[in-house]
Order: sequence, then structure tokens, then C-alpha cells
Amino acid sequence: MTNVVGTRAVFGVIVPSTNTVVEHDYWRAGLPGIAYRAGSMYIPNPVMGDDADFEALLGQIRASIDTAVRDVLTAEPDRMVMGMSAETFWGGVEGNAAFERRLRERTGLPVTTGASSCRAALRALGCRRIAVFSPYQPIADREVGRFFTEAGFDVAAITGLRCPTAMDIARVGDERLRQVVADLDAPGVEAIVQVGTNLSFVNLAVQLESELGKPVVAINTATLWHALREHGVDDRVEGLGALLREH
Repeated sequence: MTNVVGTRAVFGVIVPSTNTVVEHDYWRAGLPGIAYRAGSMYIPNPVMGDDADFEALLGQIRASIDTAVRDVLTAEPDRMVMGMSAETFWGGVEGNAAFERRLRERTGLPVTTGASSCRAALRALGCRRIAVFSPYQPIADREVGRFFTEAGFDVAAITGLRCPTAMDIARVGDERLRQVVADLDAPGVEAIVQVGTNLSFVNLAVQLESELGKPVVAINTATLWHALREHGVDDRVEGLGALLREH
């Protein structure tokens, strides 16, 4: 027993200080015996209105991640989960692998990242040709596309919402997201993938998956799924899409 509320596992979850969505999405799964302890990466200037701003935002995250990890480790988690996705796509497949190595060395724990989780999810779902959307600026979308291409996927299109601040990501509503997905859903696209963990998309993804008849992968669902499966937790969860229900 890890502890009374996390009898099967406690996941340390590293999130930006501006993020209000990740923890909500994880707890919503209602998994008995799985608990989460979040560590916050301080972002004093959340502006991300252009490429330069976005790179500066990443700089703030890189400067504060060690403190966030330090804080989480005091709860003695069993696994570290990166609840911020852009950094895990940066540098393509090798950049993600290097990030995971650094975090494993820093913590001595197994690590789950959004990039690796999306790759594993798409392979489990049997999808190769994908379309992707994000809340990011073009500089970050290029890195996302690079990762998926290097991982062996055919990226038909990437749409960035270009949110002006990190907080604005959580303010994007379903109507806009529906339109983005509709624009991406071209013939031959086997799956729609959403990245950007502060974008509230888990519920809508389930609806769209049913309507479109193809996988719609929300990154928070994929990351939780991958953390669970890599940790030996095989629960099938209803109401969160095919990934957690069938794989």
C-alpha cells in the first residue's frame, strides 16, 4: 500500500502554475486506489502571443521544473507524469527521450510524458495518418510535427490556436474546438490528436470520436492511459473514449 488514498499508485504530476485542467481530467477518471500529487512550475509571465514569447515561456518552465519535481518527491510518488506537453515534443523523438532520461535520473522513478503517450496511444489504436491541433504558436507546432513524423506517423495537418497567454488555453470553448476538428477531418485522416494539456478537450473528444467514427485522442487521456498501463494498472474505464475502454 502506497498510502490510504493511493493504495495502488501515487503519480507525481508536474504542471505549469497556470494549468487548471490536468488534475481535473485525471481525477475525473475515478480510478480507485490511484492518487495524484501535483508540483507546479512557476510561470511569472504567461504571455505566449508569438514565437519569441513561446520560447520565453518554455524558458520559465525549464527554470522552475527542478523545484516542482523537488516538491512532488516529498510525497514519495511511484511515477512521475509530465502534465505539460510542449517541452516533451521539443527536439523530436530524441529530444523527448533525453527529457525522460533527465527526469528519471533526477527522480529515480519511471516517467510518463505526453509525447511518448500519444505515440503509444496511436500505435495501440492502429492509426498512422493523423491530424493534430494545439493551443500553440507555429514554433511549437513545428516541433510537434517533427516528433510525430520521426515517430513514423504521416501528419496530414497541424493547426495551432495561437492562444495569447497560457491561461487563455483553458478558456477555449467547445464550439471553436469542434470547428477546428471539422477542418482537420479530411479524407484519409485516421485519427485526430490534441496536444496542450491546459486545453479542456477530454469530454468533447469522446463525443467527437462517436460522431466521426474514428479515434480522437486528447493528450490528458493518453497520458493518464499510458501512465496506468506502464504501471501495470489495466482498469478499463467507460466514458473516456476507446483508448481507456479497450486498450
